[in-house]
Amino acid sequence: MINYSKIESISAEPEASSMIETFRAIGYSVETAIADIIDNSISAEAKNIWVDYSWNGPDTVISITDDGFGMTNDTLIQAMKPGSVSPLTKRRENDLGRFGLGLKTASFSQCRKFCVISKTKDTPIVYWSWDLDYVNYAKAWKLIKFCPDIEGFKQKLGDLNSCTTVIWHDIDRLTKNTSSGSVTSKAKFLETMERVKKHLSMVFHRYMEEGLNVFFRGRKIAVWDPFMIGYEGLQPKPETVLEGGKIRIKGFILPHRSKLTTEQYNYGKGPEDSWTAHQGFYVYRNKRLLVAGDWLGIFKKEVHYDLCRISVDLPNTMDDEWQVDIKKSIARPPGRLKEQLLSVAKEARGQALEVYRHKGKVIKRKLIVNEYFPFWEERTRHGKRFYKLNRNHPLLKELFQKNNGLSGEIEKVLQFIEETVPVPLITLKENENEFPHGQPFEGKNQQVVSEVMKIMYENMISEGVEPEQAKARIANIEPFNFYLEFLEQL
Repeated sequence: MINYSKIESISAEPEASSMIETFRAIGYSVETAIADIIDNSISAEAKNIWVDYSWNGPDTVISITDDGFGMTNDTLIQAMKPGSVSPLTKRRENDLGRFGLGLKTASFSQCRKFCVISKTKDTPIVYWSWDLDYVNYAKAWKLIKFCPDIEGFKQKLGDLNSCTTVIWHDIDRLTKNTSSGSVTSKAKFLETMERVKKHLSMVFHRYMEEGLNVFFRGRKIAVWDPFMIGYEGLQPKPETVLEGGKIRIKGFILPHRSKLTTEQYNYGKGPEDSWTAHQGFYVYRNKRLLVAGDWLGIFKKEVHYDLCRISVDLPNTMDDEWQVDIKKSIARPPGRLKEQLLSVAKEARGQALEVYRHKGKVIKRKLIVNEYFPFWEERTRHGKRFYKLNRNHPLLKELFQKNNGLSGEIEKVLQFIEETVPVPLITLKENENEFPHGQPFEGKNQQVVSEVMKIMYENMISEGVEPEQAKARIANIEPFNFYLEFLEQL
């Protein structure tokens, strides 16, 4: 045991402005920053949370208000201190905090000035502000008693028995070099705020399902449930319990598109507007979503597994083991759990693949079998294999017809493409099996596949081809054969 009382020491306090500038570079997005502020509101047992903003170029203001139990003057000053609560301190079960830094780092990441106004049911309104320009001026860790339009905010909060409001000013990360009259700047800002709204609808969906109201500019945010509970065709899997009940894992095989209306299918795409982006694990900490749709390094995302989503529930006592970061947007499972996660994921992915493939087979069985049209054909020359573009592929034939054949230059370019297909490299990578082989348009916007498929279908119909025969032809054309479910939209 070291006797520290006998050891010489000297103060090495960090320089205030430099340290705060470091806080600004932690890597928050606007979405994760506002979500971090709302964590405090939920910890304060708020029933209603209001996110508001007023666009005015560089003078734009964003505020987050809640009707939680509020703070006294002393409590507020403590809350404004960086590292106000140690991550080693045991927190209440429903506390969403992590390092005691969230309010400060989240706000600093987006703005140079922020004010917190609060009151409890027994104490009057109090407020303090962090101002980075003042910190640079004073060279000290000092709050200031200043908040633009404080009287206006006091009036707005008058009807609430207890509350807290966080107000961001000088939001340089969003509004630097903008002007209030710029249509482009305003549109970009509104687009960002729309992203924030979608993010909140996902991250706090469980709280909102249980009665929490989150309002965005006065309108209640609709919940986005990644597991589509209650939808026809959903297949929930049995729950797996680990670590004596601390960790709960549950797989969901989402409904195939054929079971959903267009509106329901689009709902399933979520904030990223993509089924593929949202497949994978959903890691929750006290009902708060940390990781949304990620295979946690176990698998790569592939379109065949779009219907597979798996919830993982953790308590706030496992933050260190799961390496929950300061932004509460990253979690990494401890090594001892990877085998169990792999087992659950393999089973759920296998069942999701069955649903995906079975529906494709059903669609294909209904159609008349036609000649298959691949984009590439194998040819033998001098006893060796080569690959050529299939000049009879319907898309290429249509291109040739529109251009009255190919010019000599384009034909030469096509020949160079054919002669330089990296077959040895492809074969080597396939043998190494480092990454799974992707299918055409996987991980990209598949809307182009649907659009071209529709154009081809309409052209066939206009030429007198029967609808079922047209679909049968399309089903045998690469790459449409990978996306048979799109035929249902024709």
